[in-house]
Amino acid sequence: MTIVPLHYQNEKIIMKEKSIFESLKDGEPVLASHPQAAQLRASSYRTIKLLGQLNSSSDPDEIRDILGKITGTFIDESVAVFPPLYINNGQHLSIGKNVFINFNCTFLALGGITIEDDVLIAPGVELLSEGHPLPPAERHTLVPGKIHIRKNAWIGAGAIILPGVTIGENAIVASGAVVSKDVPDNTIAGGIPAKIIKTI
Repeated sequence: MTIVPLHYQNEKIIMKEKSIFESLKDGEPVLASHPQAAQLRASSYRTIKLLGQLNSSSDPDEIRDILGKITGTFIDESVAVFPPLYINNGQHLSIGKNVFINFNCTFLALGGITIEDDVLIAPGVELLSEGHPLPPAERHTLVPGKIHIRKNAWIGAGAIILPGVTIGENAIVASGAVVSKDVPDNTIAGGIPAKIIKTI
């Protein structure tokens, strides 16, 4: 567990344990043996319970309200979500204004996902901000990698965005692409693995 300085008191440093959520947000790998691993799992099940309500609703206001409870933030009335939507934990998920999220998307958000204004996300998109190391002995370690989708980007149907990737402003990710590297502003990326196809 990581220890961080809390504040100084009589020239002594008072230390505070960093939570498992803070470690993930800061991009630090988390071992399966982490003492707060059970809290992480419990938080995900609370999210799943809320998603049950969200995914059975057809009322846009109710969907935004529940999504706000999942993320712990206000979801603007310009945001539209077509259920079902799957999120393992919403604490590190940020959604801007005028965002459209189509059917059957999956967001693994423990590593952090930022979706800026005016983004279009097509059906079946997967945003995966978490992964695991390759060596078998370390494979149960959770390795976070923040995903950032900048303004007015369009993520095509069935695309997969892997940990640590930034999709640039106005960029397009073609349907079915698997994106493992950043996509620059005003470009189109496609394929497996995704490569830059053209500039817009």
